[in-house]
Amino acid sequence: MEDKDITSQNLSETEAIVSETNELPQTEQELSEDELGYKEFVDSLEEKWYVLHTFSGYENVAKENLETVVEKFNLQDRIFDIVIPMEDVVEEKNGKKKLVQRKAMPCYILVKMKYADDLWHNVTRTRGITGFVGPKGRPLALTPEEVIKLRLEKIKVEVDITAGDKVEIVEGALNSMIGTVVSVNAEEGIASVSVEMFGRDTTVEVGLAQIHKINA
Repeated sequence: MEDKDITSQNLSETEAIVSETNELPQTEQELSEDELGYKEFVDSLEEKWYVLHTFSGYENVAKENLETVVEKFNLQDRIFDIVIPMEDVVEEKNGKKKLVQRKAMPCYILVKMKYADDLWHNVTRTRGITGFVGPKGRPLALTPEEVIKLRLEKIKVEVDITAGDKVEIVEGALNSMIGTVVSVNAEEGIASVSVEMFGRDTTVEVGLAQIHKINA
């Protein structure tokens, strides 16, 4: 009888272990399905650029804080790039001119992301950010034309420009200036151009789409 009781007890314990073992893969399978579902959901979204409004002077803070949010919540598969638009301008101070960079869109930052409503609170609750730019504050993605105009993406430009060519800069702070091409980086879509500025030759980098070759 005693041996039978021990055997029964062992059998019960074994059944319990088997039962627990059988339940564990089901839980793992459920998690895998959730992860798979999220991946399919993310894959179905399109990468687009959005504009976020910030408090005045908080552009850098907002950018840094949003980068922290991306790291904290593992959003690297949803938020890819955060940009503070800058532009080159010619400033005159104490009778001297110099080329400097300044914020092209004060109080705004641009973000490339796969947006869906589940990101709303993560983004809008970030310190320094007041909300999305769009109808009634709802996210409105930039158009491809706006993305090109803001130079947010590298654009492959087919141009017949090589070192030594005379070119005219047709966009930006140096618009209408004539210069000589020093080098061309087709992959990056930029060229180094030597222009006469402030009484001396200065080499500046410009996008290939910003220059026009002058025929000799």
